Amino acid sequence: MRCRLLTLFFICIFLFCSGGLQREVIGMSTLKISSPAFGSNGHIPGLYTCDGKDVNPALVIENVPDGAKSLALIVDDPDATAGTWVHWVLWNIDPKLKEIKADSVPSKSVQGKNDFGKNNYGGPCPPSGTHRYFFRLYALDTLLNLSPDSTKYGLEKAMKGHVLSEGQIVGLYKR
Repeated sequence: MRCRLLTLFFICIFLFCSGGLQREVIGMSTLKISSPAFGSNGHIPGLYTCDGKDVNPALVIENVPDGAKSLALIVDDPDATAGTWVHWVLWNIDPKLKEIKADSVPSKSVQGKNDFGKNNYGGPCPPSGTHRYFFRLYALDTLLNLSPDSTKYGLEKAMKGHVLSEGQIVGLYKR
């Protein structure tokens, strides 16, 4: 019995030191992202798509953890025919920001390359069927030193080991 308890103790120490438990402790107050334009799993209004003005919807940010130095946002569509399609990549968002206003980019943040090959928001534009659009927000313990030529994958690589908390909202769109 004593040997089992000792083994369990060392496993817990290993998990905590490697970040396995640390993430659970830090993530207790989950970062929250929502939008006044659509609810979770709700339909994204046409204004925010290629069929409308193709501008980003307003996004509300809550529960940013203490110690966050920046926020990062990735918007993508896992239902795209050719694989996940990236619509918006944004980092170094001020962690004190409470809202990203519609048709705007937060001051001092950086937009990376989306899969349209542009450094901006590219709205939903599915060729057929209803697609899901994931708006994933990350609270980071650092500012990122990335080129605006960076893509989602470069951002994800740079964020590795720096994520304090994350949240998401999913919007739907069908043409």
